[in-house]
Amino acid sequence: MTTPGFRPTHVVPQHGMPAWESPDPARPTVPLDPLLPVQLLERRGDWAHVLCANDWSAWVDGRFLVAVPQDPPATGGPEARTADPRPLLARAEQTLAHYRTVVEELAGGGLDGESFRVRTRGLRIGIVVDGENVWLYDTQHGRWVYGDGKRLSTYAADDEPRAAAADPGHAPTQVVTPDGP
Repeated sequence: MTTPGFRPTHVVPQHGMPAWESPDPARPTVPLDPLLPVQLLERRGDWAHVLCANDWSAWVDGRFLVAVPQDPPATGGPEARTADPRPLLARAEQTLAHYRTVVEELAGGGLDGESFRVRTRGLRIGIVVDGENVWLYDTQHGRWVYGDGKRLSTYAADDEPRAAAADPGHAPTQVVTPDGP
């Protein structure tokens, strides 16, 4: 039975995950099932306190939770285009080229350690390529995205879930009873 008002913000990774009664590795509990929808309640460093649909809660390693994407667009509206991976790939390529240049200067003796730290401060990229699949870190939006060569979709986000918007873009569901007017 699902708790009224339960709205998942994340799902458990496809292989499940260990869980704890409190943010303490000495207090393990029953592991969470693969792809179980959960709602993030609280974060403490890497620990995440999650609520399951049956009102059971546990602490998990929040770094491995998969963020649930926002609701799909309401029907009848224009179809949203998916992100083109090329601009994000170009930014990652530029950042890597800048980092490589600074590493060459450091290795060649043209920079000291402090200058190297100053010149690389704030640089951040992440890329995993596995055949036709790619995972890219989008620094502008603080999220990992997955791509298949044509389009990108959010895979995991850095920040905590935001409160639901006041207008979800569609009319609320109405409960109709058989005896109703």
